Amino acid sequence: MAGGIASGSRLFSKVLRPQSSDVQAAAMWGVAAATGALWLVQPFDWLKKTFLEKPQAEGQ
Repeated sequence: MAGGIASGSRLFSKVLRPQSSDVQAAAMWGVAAATGALWLVQPFDWLKKTFLEKPQAEGQ
């Protein structure tokens, strides 16, 4: 009986380790969530104003 418990806990610890496919799937879901958030909010005017336009001088 004790051998069965020990092998079961060893098997259980291997199941909890993330595989490379799990990390890849999590990254893909993160990209999908970020894309969906950008689509929902659509801050393109703010992005253009913040990063692409040159700031004007105060006197002009």
